[in-house]
Amino acid sequence: MNNIAERFHIALENQLAAVTLNGQSPMEQYRCSILICKKAMNKMKRYVSNYAFKDVAEEIHFFKEVKPLFYSKYIYFINVYNFLMQLPPGGEDAVRAYINFHLTDLQRFFDHNKAFYQYYRSGSTQMDEIYFTRGGFDVQMELEDFEEDEQYSTSHDYKLSKIMANEKFQDYLKLEYLKIGTEQLLPAPAADIFTFSHPSWTASPTDAIELIYSLKASGSVNNGNIDVSELVGIFEFVFRMEIKETYHKIIDIGRRKKTVPVFLNKLTDGLLRHLNDKLSLSVVIGLILLF
Repeated sequence: MNNIAERFHIALENQLAAVTLNGQSPMEQYRCSILICKKAMNKMKRYVSNYAFKDVAEEIHFFKEVKPLFYSKYIYFINVYNFLMQLPPGGEDAVRAYINFHLTDLQRFFDHNKAFYQYYRSGSTQMDEIYFTRGGFDVQMELEDFEEDEQYSTSHDYKLSKIMANEKFQDYLKLEYLKIGTEQLLPAPAADIFTFSHPSWTASPTDAIELIYSLKASGSVNNGNIDVSELVGIFEFVFRMEIKETYHKIIDIGRRKKTVPVFLNKLTDGLLRHLNDKLSLSVVIGLILLF
């Protein structure tokens, strides 16, 4: 199951990455992404309908780790698409109010699901057999967070997918808020962020892609629960740069005949050189003080 799910997910990521290369508007790209996710979910559902989980642990893994990975992307793209569709006309104040409305609505969602949200964020497992195996649906639970197909749903896999999607949507909204150039970000714990000067990326765009995919693949950002396109957007915003043909660049990186992680090796060499210089300086200072 894990190998099949991984192949499905890699195929989904590649298709989503390809969407950014077709030159379409952001609206059309999000619409295409929704359709791609929907097809991937249907494909996964057909496979699982003819598959027998070998034990409870495998069933829990699928409904807690695998299925939400697909569904959360689907929900996230729908959220962003609807956000852009309903973006109000007018100046910056209207956009701020619109984003604040969505951020407040998301906070209500997290507050409403506080107990399970804490369970998810803490990495707890004691309730997994109840939450992520089929047949445990309780009519007293919230119907809006349960899918009708009980053979392909548990009581909490859809709720988990919504939480993951809403976390990503929250990050997206905050980034859009930053782009407005506002003086305060709700709830403004770090207002100084708006005073920084955008640094310049002095390495190549290909180096940036190598780093971005490494961050994604290593789970260094949001435990890997972030699309490459989002990381690219963050880089473009922070460094005031444009990164084109991301998918083609990573393919070219993979085709390198000698060393594949050229930029990562450069970073490693730079860090070791810095540490060696610091160590050498410490030794010199120690000798001076000694004599």
